[in-house]
Amino acid sequence: MAEVVAFIGGGNMAASLISGLLAAGHPKDCIAVCEPSAQRAKYLRGQYGVRVGATAQNIVEGASTVVLAVKPQQMGEALRHLRVDDGVTVLSIAAGVRLGVLRAALGEQVHCVRTMPNTPALYGCGISGLYAGPETPAIARQRAETVLKAAGEIVWLESERDLDAVTAVSGSGPAYFFLLVEAMREAGQELGLSTEISAKLAAQTCVGAARMIEKSSEDIAAMRANVTSKGGTTEAAIASLENAGWRPIISSALSAAAHRSAELGDAFDAASGNTPSD
Repeated sequence: MAEVVAFIGGGNMAASLISGLLAAGHPKDCIAVCEPSAQRAKYLRGQYGVRVGATAQNIVEGASTVVLAVKPQQMGEALRHLRVDDGVTVLSIAAGVRLGVLRAALGEQVHCVRTMPNTPALYGCGISGLYAGPETPAIARQRAETVLKAAGEIVWLESERDLDAVTAVSGSGPAYFFLLVEAMREAGQELGLSTEISAKLAAQTCVGAARMIEKSSEDIAAMRANVTSKGGTTEAAIASLENAGWRPIISSALSAAAHRSAELGDAFDAASGNTPSD
């Protein structure tokens, strides 16, 4: 029989993971969700047919995996009211809430795993970075993989601090992509295209380019060179981007995101009285 997966929080990311688990064949009666909003709870029951309740303790009873799918600012309250059995795997998707905080609240015999998924998980094409301490047993890692692989690809990290970089690259990454498409759309309009045509060209070009990256085994730099003809239009555009400091701008943006992620973690640690060990 399949193990029970319990979700604390029934927002969009939880819904994407639930949808992925169901698509992978996980029985709906082995999925439970704690969701205090009556309207959201009704939606989750109707959409997925899973058990939904308003009390966390009833939801986690009998679960082998508990997914903490609440916002970081809600985590303190969620942990105060949560008790799980020894040996249970607790998977947190909350940014900035470090393992030390989870262990202090739940006990050392609970196997805690941190992850940073991203919003394309809503369509089953996300990617998640995961970290667990070296003492974490293989079964706990396997349980975490089962949940996250239902929403896309995964990568295991060597250090908990690597999650700050993951947040910068992939956690916040979709917003950079959306900004690029937005800028291309606006530039197309300035060149005389209609809003509708410019938007469609920009979006589908980026979707197609992403698909090429997915399907090709070539290095991304080689792929870029292959479509940049000497003396052509693409070379002119690339040269303009490079001269404007495109790479340092991207590097600075990701550094700012990683720094902010670390700051949020430090603030949560300080509020919880936790001293990071990693």
